[in-house]
Amino acid sequence: MRTRVKFCGLTRNEDVEAAVAAGADALGFVLWPGSKRAIDEQRLAELSARVPAFVTRVGLFVDAEPEWVARCAPHLDLLQFHGNESPEACAAGPLPWIKALRMREDLDLVAAAEAYAGARALLLDAYRPGVPGGTGETFDWSRIPASLAKPVILAGGLSAANAAEAITTVAPFALDVSGGIEAAPGVKDVSRMAAFMSAVHDGDNRC
Repeated sequence: MRTRVKFCGLTRNEDVEAAVAAGADALGFVLWPGSKRAIDEQRLAELSARVPAFVTRVGLFVDAEPEWVARCAPHLDLLQFHGNESPEACAAGPLPWIKALRMREDLDLVAAAEAYAGARALLLDAYRPGVPGGTGETFDWSRIPASLAKPVILAGGLSAANAAEAITTVAPFALDVSGGIEAAPGVKDVSRMAAFMSAVHDGDNRC
């Protein structure tokens, strides 16, 4: 199976074009104002219009008001809920969705997969108190059950240096990377994007 790749935190026209050229399957747009990579509705519309067919446009929300999600939805294909949203709140959105889970020590992934049964996948990220994501930190991948009921999108501290290892260790459906392909928050680096994709291909070839 080919590991899918999502490049997240895109803010610039040229980075959208470079990410598509590099072969990313999905592009993530941060719609939470607390992030250094946040964009507004107008910028989302501009960037989204540059994304061609067959590349998924993902909007990242953190405990957002339903009205804000609805306003952004016309420019997206998939919703990513990265806060404390309940399964019911996620399901009330106007598009298919994935749920991000921060890997707290007390998190029961099997139970979470059952609770968020409507999710198209679970995105697993490192846990840091008070930070909903984007920590740049990895977590103990051995905590992920091999037979989890939902596809796994692995996030947290990924880069070209560990992408192949992540694939051979976890065998996730997809990898989600932001800081590992950046020159600065929200400013992607073409060479790092290319190196990440090369590492993903290497990991797939090892499996």
